[in-house]
Amino acid sequence: MPTRDELHYLTRIFIRDLEALGNELDAYPDDVSLWATPPGASNSGGNLALHLVGNLQHFVGAQLGKSGYLRDRDAEFRSRDVPRQQIHELIRTTIDVVNRTIPALTPEMLAADYPLGVANCRVKTEDFLFHLAVHFAYHLGQLDYHRKLVTGQAAGVGAMSPARLHSARPIL
Repeated sequence: MPTRDELHYLTRIFIRDLEALGNELDAYPDDVSLWATPPGASNSGGNLALHLVGNLQHFVGAQLGKSGYLRDRDAEFRSRDVPRQQIHELIRTTIDVVNRTIPALTPEMLAADYPLGVANCRVKTEDFLFHLAVHFAYHLGQLDYHRKLVTGQAAGVGAMSPARLHSARPIL
């Protein structure tokens, strides 16, 4: 079972990755390119961003934090032309939800089954939280690749850099 320190670290990882999501959005030259769907891609960068915040708002905020968030998963993939600024607002809200919810989880809540069945399975809440972090990283990588394909710019934004870890400090 995760300790208080491990919950702190998990919270920091979610926040690092949510901030990286914002950096990825800013690396697109304009809103039009964010919503482009190149041949062979099933989702735009905008859809991936909406999916990432919707996923955490639902599974962390609504289910564990009782935030009242109502998810429309289909809209995450159906929406088009949502301005980046609006997605940035969703990211900030999601950071607040993660900051409020994960540190407040008790050992009993973590050891219990997650409130919803997931993929027709019952899983412990602690296992599912780590799954959500990996799921986020997976789609963040897809969004980074989408941006590179659409813009022709191969440079990354350092989204998953260890230098962005909470404990990172320069080597002297």
